[in-house]
Amino acid sequence: MSALPMAGAPATTNRVGLTKNDYRGNPTTLCQGCGHNSISNQIITAMYEMSVLPETVVKFSGIGCSSKSPTYFMNRSFGFNSLHGRMPSIATGALFGDHTLKGIGVSGDGDTASIGMGQFKHVMRRNVNMIYIVENNGVYGLTKGQFSATAEKGLSLKKQGVNPYMPVDICMEALVSNATFIARSFAGNPRQVKELLKAAFAHKGIAVLDIISPCVTFNNQDNAYHSYAWGKDHEEPLHDITYIAPRSEIMLEREMEDGEVREVAMHDGSIVILKNLEKGYDPTNRFEALRALEEAQQNNWLVTGLIYVNTEKPSLAETYNLVDTPLNQLTDADLRPAPELLDKINELMF
Repeated sequence: MSALPMAGAPATTNRVGLTKNDYRGNPTTLCQGCGHNSISNQIITAMYEMSVLPETVVKFSGIGCSSKSPTYFMNRSFGFNSLHGRMPSIATGALFGDHTLKGIGVSGDGDTASIGMGQFKHVMRRNVNMIYIVENNGVYGLTKGQFSATAEKGLSLKKQGVNPYMPVDICMEALVSNATFIARSFAGNPRQVKELLKAAFAHKGIAVLDIISPCVTFNNQDNAYHSYAWGKDHEEPLHDITYIAPRSEIMLEREMEDGEVREVAMHDGSIVILKNLEKGYDPTNRFEALRALEEAQQNNWLVTGLIYVNTEKPSLAETYNLVDTPLNQLTDADLRPAPELLDKINELMF
């Protein structure tokens, strides 16, 4: 049942007859100003604008502040909150059981890059059909602000001292693990987050979004690499990105300025239009993506945008050539051999 619009404000419905309120979740219990809340809001907006039926989406998470996020969007979708670092295996099983569903997994830098690193690697190489969002703030916010594996070397936190280790780069790990869609964004850039979410949802296979999401309570010093101030000052977008739905006429929102314009066709017929800000950057070139990430790390740049995409690799369901009917909907009659076939097998054996 659709939520009622506010008095005096007519609710606008999308192509499947739903209002934006139909994509909302429970009120957030995260800290006021947390970047995770901004990401949840963009998920709501993206799914509404794409006219996605919430019942065709299943949500997954592990443990941590980030893993509370699925509570705050798409109440009509089923979800599973798993153990710390174990979200990828739960998602793999669920989406193998019903390949008609699309997964949205929300994890954190601790849940993914520390205890969950092994599972993160395997969900990449299996190319499970889901969006894997890492809400990356460089700290364990739920347990009072310890360094996470993505915290930059030299970061000084009040109760933790100075971090002596080099950080794990989520996008680099995804790239070397053969993920087929890799993007990075900043929670303080909501339009880019929304367009990348749309493109990721249209992708068939694993779509990794590493979103720098400042922790306003434990890690928001101006010189911290996961803070709002640092993100605003150091963001280096690779391109402007616009998502065009498959049913829409392809029209650019405005005249493009100097710079190459690339169109990337997605599996569902949608188009992602990229206007390069760095001349010649090609997100379909894996070696170019490696170069861009390495250069950004050396120069302390926050490179954002669509870093790499490969639409040719088969998804997990395609690799196993699954039948059209989801496995969890097959009946005994579908699964059991016919009696005459069993008799024939027995005759051959005996």
